[in-house]
Amino acid sequence: MATILAIDDDELVSRTLQRTLKLYGFQVMVARSGAEGLQLARRHPPDMLILDVIMPGLDGYQVARQVRGDPLLKELPILFLTAKIKDEDKIEGFRAGADDYMTKPFNVEELHLRVRAILRRVSADDSASNDQRLQVTVGDVVLDCRTFEVTTPRGVALLTNVQFDLLYHLMSNAGTIFTSQQLLQDVWDYPKDTGSPELVRAHVKNLREKIEDTPSSPTFIRTIKGHGYTFALTH
Repeated sequence: MATILAIDDDELVSRTLQRTLKLYGFQVMVARSGAEGLQLARRHPPDMLILDVIMPGLDGYQVARQVRGDPLLKELPILFLTAKIKDEDKIEGFRAGADDYMTKPFNVEELHLRVRAILRRVSADDSASNDQRLQVTVGDVVLDCRTFEVTTPRGVALLTNVQFDLLYHLMSNAGTIFTSQQLLQDVWDYPKDTGSPELVRAHVKNLREKIEDTPSSPTFIRTIKGHGYTFALTH
């Protein structure tokens, strides 16, 4: 049974999608924001994404671009379902990585047929490729996205949900420096200029204690003084 993740900030639309797709035999997860949807997709990778465009925070185009740049999610089929009906909106959607584009209001039978067609097109993916997408590897650090376990030269450690989200974000963007404020927005889904850097600092400290040989002198998660944190490309 295929699992579909629907990201839409409209509660009525989300409930309609969930109810309708379940009647057609799909498992359905829903998220009310782009950041929430990305986190849910990484924790429980779906078979397909149905995505609104107009949402607070990350809009649908931004979410799609992040999906296409994400080592775990980059092959995930995306169907835009949105009230944006102009040709330039559709072009923008396809440029962002959409496999298909539908406008609201929508016909549930047409939605069902389009979902089935997209899933048929991607069903030829071999299992080895699918297994490869279920982990992120940077050097000799491997993050298993099915078990939330991280393997380093010091051994295997089990991560909490937040630790997984933080390490996944850093490893997926290895070499990029993130400020605490950026991490609060990207990982914790906090509005801009809210949240405490102490929250980030505490979770970075906990992660280091799980993966670093010497947490006080980290090899993997490094602090760039005056700038933020990065996952080192070379160790």
